[in-house]
Amino acid sequence: MSTSRRTSPIEGCRPTDSTPVTVDADTIADSSREDLRTLADDLADEGYVPAEVAVDAAFDEDCSLATQREADRLREVVENASFLGANRLTVDVREAAAPEKVRPALSAVAERARRDGLAIDVDGLSLN
Repeated sequence: MSTSRRTSPIEGCRPTDSTPVTVDADTIADSSREDLRTLADDLADEGYVPAEVAVDAAFDEDCSLATQREADRLREVVENASFLGANRLTVDVREAAAPEKVRPALSAVAERARRDGLAIDVDGLSLN
């Protein structure tokens, strides 16, 4: 029995020979679980690990329903990224016609991402 104690989970980590990669969300949009498993296996076979998923978002209509549709799409990306094993999601907001409607929707997506184990970066629009 070991008497040494680790002070943090990070101390138990060590480098790997796998190369972290960013996966474009378009490549996993509408993917089935089996497709995501196959992608994860293919990446591992090539020595890659899906560290991040990047997605472009456009809230180009001043319409609550359109904002909700885009937020729902982003939540699907969150789900797929989490299943794939990524640990970060980067959302690039290209357009926000009604920032006052977009911010709460993006905040909800960010909360979902955190609950699913993903760190999230939002570029192009402050959530505050």
